[in-house]
Amino acid sequence: MNRPLTLLLALLGAIGGCACGGDPWVELRGERFCVEIADDEAERARGLMFRDALPPGHGMLFVFENEQPQSFWMLNTRIPLDILYFDGARRLVSLSARTPPCRSSSRCPSYPSSGPARYVLELNAGTADELGVERGDELRLAPALEPATP
Repeated sequence: MNRPLTLLLALLGAIGGCACGGDPWVELRGERFCVEIADDEAERARGLMFRDALPPGHGMLFVFENEQPQSFWMLNTRIPLDILYFDGARRLVSLSARTPPCRSSSRCPSYPSSGPARYVLELNAGTADELGVERGDELRLAPALEPATP
């Protein structure tokens, strides 16, 4: 690709906030995160297990069909995470900050939401503190992730 075209594409990407390229994204407190989507049972069960790292600015968004109390655990998760629970209106219900990895299935605690949640966002541990996340904060979804309206 020639240099002027490369520069133009980089500039358009920066203006449009397209750091994720064509990948899905969410925004929280004005910060954009490229996300992998876990929206079926197999993907939600696997989550971020067996990963040695999660790049900065990336996360995993778990999408559930219904808003209900959710509970996560860190079995076979190798990296500490912030687990953020959002209701159907995408407002932060609760947060498990700096959740430690767990390698022993007999000793892995659960981290439940404090209320019904439909979306759960996992980010690198400490990200919620860096952003100053508070209960009630809104999670903004990329247009492609917005639920279909009947």
